[in-house]
Amino acid sequence: DRQFEQTPIGVPGELCLGGVGLARGYHDRSDLTAEKFVPDPFSRKRGARLYRTGDLVRWLPSGELEFLGRLDHQVKIRGNRIELGEIEAALVEQEKVREGAVTVFEDSAGNKRLVAYYVSVDGTPLDEGDLRADLKRRLPDYMVPSVFMLLESLPLTQSGKVNRKSLPAPEIVRPQLKTQYVHPRNEKEQTMVDVWKSILGLEQVGVNDNFFELGGDSILSIQIVTRANQAGLGIQPRHVFQHQTIAELATVSEQVRQSAEQGPVEGVVQASPIQNWFFEQQLPDAHHFNLSVMLQ
Repeated sequence: DRQFEQTPIGVPGELCLGGVGLARGYHDRSDLTAEKFVPDPFSRKRGARLYRTGDLVRWLPSGELEFLGRLDHQVKIRGNRIELGEIEAALVEQEKVREGAVTVFEDSAGNKRLVAYYVSVDGTPLDEGDLRADLKRRLPDYMVPSVFMLLESLPLTQSGKVNRKSLPAPEIVRPQLKTQYVHPRNEKEQTMVDVWKSILGLEQVGVNDNFFELGGDSILSIQIVTRANQAGLGIQPRHVFQHQTIAELATVSEQVRQSAEQGPVEGVVQASPIQNWFFEQQLPDAHHFNLSVMLQ
């Protein structure tokens, strides 16, 4: 794992190779050798090394190693580091999925979203709600793809690996939901629809669509709240979790009075207690002050 501890059965980790047959390093690449050939903490032999392959694998109960993907397929979305191989492994574990691949798509607004490509067993589209619900039982919310695309087959390289560069760009449209599409019925719902469309990057949003089934998450919910308040609809972060559709949110939102800029303010302002304390210190360089703390 990332702490270089051996992972138990079923838990993904990096495949590292060691033993007497291991190479000494890369020819004329001391920097790459130092990065990939590391001390072997599990060997009693002095100077023993492990080679970090960059392959993501896991032990099976049968004693076999299952290849899940490459560690260079790690991505970072909204502060969360994600292993695409872990998502792919969970995707192909579903009964009706024969093959699967996951990648990151960035739209014109700079929003990154996980896109899952799958080949079904019988070639027919699968219910996205069921796919998403099954993955939510196996993975954290931030690792659940927001877009699912059915392919006849996955594009492959000459070596037989998935050619991620050849995966088609997803259509940023309202995903297939069990909920029937319903137009906004009043001004509040229309305002909220416009906010959701801009944040989620979708061309169409129904008032009964679930925020999280549309690809929303906890961080995007904060943007929804901020944008809604700016538009004059007062909601709080907890409302997005308690009322996950626009129709429900509209009933709990309050009209916010839009305040105007007050303009420049002049006059004497009393010093705050911490400012008074600062000037009482009689520091030799009063224009410069550092406060430092060590955290572990």
